[in-house]
Amino acid sequence: MPEGDTVWLACLRLDAALRGRRLTRAELRVPQLAAADLVGVTCTGVVARGKHQLTRFDNGFTLHTHLRMEGGWRIRRAGERLPGPADQIRIILASAEHTCVGLRIPVVELIRTDAEHEVVGHLGPDLLDPGFDAEEALRRLRHHPGRTIGEALLDQRNLAGIGTLYRAETLFLSGLHPRTPVGDVPDLPAVVRRARALLEANKLQHDQVTTGLRRRGEEHWVFERPGKPCRRCGTLIATEEFGPPGQERRSYWCPRCQPAPS
Repeated sequence: MPEGDTVWLACLRLDAALRGRRLTRAELRVPQLAAADLVGVTCTGVVARGKHQLTRFDNGFTLHTHLRMEGGWRIRRAGERLPGPADQIRIILASAEHTCVGLRIPVVELIRTDAEHEVVGHLGPDLLDPGFDAEEALRRLRHHPGRTIGEALLDQRNLAGIGTLYRAETLFLSGLHPRTPVGDVPDLPAVVRRARALLEANKLQHDQVTTGLRRRGEEHWVFERPGKPCRRCGTLIATEEFGPPGQERRSYWCPRCQPAPS
């Protein structure tokens, strides 16, 4: 699933293409919105909220989208051929200058702008929000001190935007095993700062680099490197899936640099 920085960048580019422009073509190719008519309305902005996207219009409505695992956006200049295949197009939003095409997007909802809280109100502070409320994020994380830090960081109700990649890299850089209880984390504010710094460092690029090295295969410390030597100590990287039933997510760590809790 795209993480907060990827969604943020997509929204930045959609905003540049659509903000202040009147829609000359608008197609929402999902059954429940087949009759929706947005032609003639003006886009007032596109913003990210964690992993959610909110495209706002001057008629008082917002297009709420979530990419999940398979969705993505493509932007073309007006008149250029649309990306395809055609049966994967879920959204077309076009102005006189650009055409924005949503491919394979699984969540497409048209809601009132004043009701956005109904779809994103449950989220914790957004790590990429300039006004990020670190104290509120910490309060939410500490509410369940017995929960593992690995599970707590992925819970978007605590803080929004982090996924399995940044969880793995944040915990490695913090020297924390993913199963460490939140209450046993010695410096929880530092963990949150590190997660935010990693997303901030990557939000303007497609590549997600945490090691400082952009060479292929060297971008990450532990993420998706099971059985390979730790870049610091040489110990083989371990992996497992854990989490609430039905929500298990894969985790990666170095058994030496991130010793298991006693």
